[in-house]
Amino acid sequence: MPGPDGRDDDADALDAQAVPFRPLSISEMLDGAIAGIRRRPRTSLGLSVVISTVIQVTSSVAAYFFIGDEAREELTPEVLLESLGAQLTLTGLGLVLSAYGILLLAGLLAPILGRELVGMPIAPKQAWRDARPRFGRLVVTAAAVMGISLGALFLPTLPFFLLLAVDANPGLSALAAMVGFPVGIGLMIWLYLLFVLAVPAVVLERQTVVGALGRAVRLSKGRWWRTCGTLLLALLITVFMGFFALRIPFLLVQLLFFGDSSGAESTMGALAVDTLGRIVSWSVVLPFDAGVIALLYMDRRMRREGFDLELRSKRYAAARSATPRAHTAPAENGADPEEGFIELWRTGPEPARPETGAHP
Repeated sequence: MPGPDGRDDDADALDAQAVPFRPLSISEMLDGAIAGIRRRPRTSLGLSVVISTVIQVTSSVAAYFFIGDEAREELTPEVLLESLGAQLTLTGLGLVLSAYGILLLAGLLAPILGRELVGMPIAPKQAWRDARPRFGRLVVTAAAVMGISLGALFLPTLPFFLLLAVDANPGLSALAAMVGFPVGIGLMIWLYLLFVLAVPAVVLERQTVVGALGRAVRLSKGRWWRTCGTLLLALLITVFMGFFALRIPFLLVQLLFFGDSSGAESTMGALAVDTLGRIVSWSVVLPFDAGVIALLYMDRRMRREGFDLELRSKRYAAARSATPRAHTAPAENGADPEEGFIELWRTGPEPARPETGAHP
């Protein structure tokens, strides 16, 4: 029964969680992502280390063999210009792989933050157990979000590259670049933010890939600028921590031990230190960005569909029944506690609550 102040005791308990069970402000989403890492460091950082290691090692191996022997031995102006295109390509590839890793991690961490949100216990390896049935769809959904965004960037810039290929008038090529690149970048950002919530939706709601993309569009409707502002702040924090603060010690080691050296061995040593620095820095910042995406999805569920009000009206029956013993033995009524958590997030063809009854 509600207490003297009219609040349910379960509501007080859930509000005391690291992630408050109510619509979140931008600062609360940023703080909640950090709190999620701090409260579950082995899960969040462990998954992040695996993803970051694969991404950064792949980028380093590609850099060593793609730039060329001459660029590794002597950086003359001619050689530098010849290798510039390769370096820009590798930089773009690294950014695309990092963005893809963030999307994968957002889907893997969504169940952990979801359990934190509703006050359900979190057993070891819980993230993998919740995400494993839809891991294949998560991989495809993250690839679809990246593919749609990159396709939106490529199509408006295609005339510029075609004009370059046929040696067209330089003025016409410049005009195509001035129009195509701003339009392409704008479309890429718009579509990425429009579909980014599909990643947690495909895991928590057990949606299909197409269903998750459509679900993201419905949840993002009318809130695109809020999503943009939140992820922009998260990106600024990520850039500062990932490219500057956490990389400085490794850059100093490179300068001290390999700054005046030349040859293949010195190149390999400097590249190894740089790779290790990128693995460490991205392992720390990737869970932050991924957590913000997952919390954005949960905030949209609460604001648009009144997800928190719906569960409070049911007196958190599912949260109270999911005791720690439920993770080691079947529930007395034969229900699967893991599936019970997912059932909290499932939706039918229509929104769980009408827009008028949800939060503003």
